[in-house]
Amino acid sequence: MTILESQLAAENALERHTIGAGDYYFAPLKKGQILRILDLEGNQAADTLFFNANDVSERYSATDTIREQGNVYLSAGSVLRSNLNNPMLEITADTCGRHDTLGGACATESNTVRYDLEKRCMHACRDSWMLAVAEHPEYGVNKRDISHNINFFMNVPVTSDGGLTFADGISGAGKYVEMVALMDVLVLMSNCPQLNNPCNGYNPTPVEMIIW
Repeated sequence: MTILESQLAAENALERHTIGAGDYYFAPLKKGQILRILDLEGNQAADTLFFNANDVSERYSATDTIREQGNVYLSAGSVLRSNLNNPMLEITADTCGRHDTLGGACATESNTVRYDLEKRCMHACRDSWMLAVAEHPEYGVNKRDISHNINFFMNVPVTSDGGLTFADGISGAGKYVEMVALMDVLVLMSNCPQLNNPCNGYNPTPVEMIIW
């Protein structure tokens, strides 16, 4: 875990957006701009995808990112790479210390498998992404462009036998992750609505997106 605080002041930001649990954020981030995702109340999960804003067939790749950095977790200094192995963003500050690349996003199907058949109809991150794509056709992203994501603030330890566990969150109120865009990107974030996952303390809460 690498803890590194930012030198940027929120009051000097260009934009600030509060995203409620179960809602999404879908917007461009220009090369050189800095995005902070702020966990307002603690232990929330921000399921996030990144696309090349000029060619959405190029997108964040967990495989390339993990291979190049030799680590399945993200923290300060991590470079997020695309499926063409191009650097997309770099994490420049992080007060949480570790972010998940493997757990994926909740969906009606996974809710059924992990929890119970009656959980199938509960709102899920993939629902938020599909809504975002439908409401913003101007970005040129569609269902087939949805791939593996980053779960900022989410705690998914890898077990000794190579499995995954969904554990209690390690984030807290006011913790954040900050990254600089190394190319023009589209940011698609679902603020996880799940009531079944211990990663958010069974209490989904808002996050804030801050841009400089």
